Amino acid sequence: MANALYVFDLDDTLINGDCATIWNEFLVAKGIVIAPNFLEEDKRLMHLYAIGKMEMDDYLSVSLAPLANMPIETVNGLVTECVTHRILPKQFSQASALIEQLHRDDMDMLIISASPAFLVKQVGQALGIPHALGIDLVEQNGCYTPNIRGVVSYRAGKVTRLAQWLASQDKSYATIHFYSDSINDLPLCQYADYTYLVNPCPQLAKHANQPNWTVLQW
Repeated sequence: MANALYVFDLDDTLINGDCATIWNEFLVAKGIVIAPNFLEEDKRLMHLYAIGKMEMDDYLSVSLAPLANMPIETVNGLVTECVTHRILPKQFSQASALIEQLHRDDMDMLIISASPAFLVKQVGQALGIPHALGIDLVEQNGCYTPNIRGVVSYRAGKVTRLAQWLASQDKSYATIHFYSDSINDLPLCQYADYTYLVNPCPQLAKHANQPNWTVLQW
């Protein structure tokens, strides 16, 4: 039976912040990163992201460098700590209420984020959304590398990743509802049947006057 699918961007949409930046700040606070300009470089790259000009390869080469020789099991343990204490408290209350309502209505939900999958999947589980797609990374010698595996879930790549996910499911969906804040998600906003702009950035807000698009202030 056809149903509705609710798809969410993660950063600045479900949570008040960017989980990759929060993760990088966590690594510095834990003393795992000691490079003096690490957070400054993260800030510079995230500014480029905000205006739709960041190259994902550049970002991953910087953000994954501290994990180069860290076993995946250790990374995942640190992610759990970060999600519990730093990311989950930043969930928008409106997002929490919406997720609870969608669970009551027995609706399927999916997160598609341009953050690394090892972060996105744990955040999704903590928020109550079991299906989550992020940037899949090549693993080597039991560690994550900055090399992307498959299609990157960024810009138009989010549409491709969603189409791949839909093709892998044993059910079909009559409508797709998508929530985002970022101009980088314009392709998926245009692909969805119903689009919700959550505190949209100025560039995305310029596109708001379209049928079946709604602006939300959370």
